[in-house]
Amino acid sequence: MSEVIVQLEAVPLEIVPLELEHDGECSDDAEELGWQDRALCAQTDPEAFFPEKGGSTREAKKVCRSCEVQAECLEFALDNDERFGIWGGMSERERRRLKREAV
Repeated sequence: MSEVIVQLEAVPLEIVPLELEHDGECSDDAEELGWQDRALCAQTDPEAFFPEKGGSTREAKKVCRSCEVQAECLEFALDNDERFGIWGGMSERERRRLKREAV
């Protein structure tokens, strides 16, 4: 059996500056994602929000219920077709059902 050696190259990260509008305020894109800084999940264990298949979503949903940006989070997940994890207090299956019912 022969061996294959693969050498990976380090790829530098691109740092993208935050675009500011003329009055010094953040642009719409940065503003739209500003809710993520206030999200309670950012202060907790991320594994709770991405449980293994069949795993409990109870703890993540409990955090979501007391989060001030739950609505923004859910809207983001629906707009971006997030397929994994708990977003805005809903699992992927629950978000799919919500989208189907909205049509």
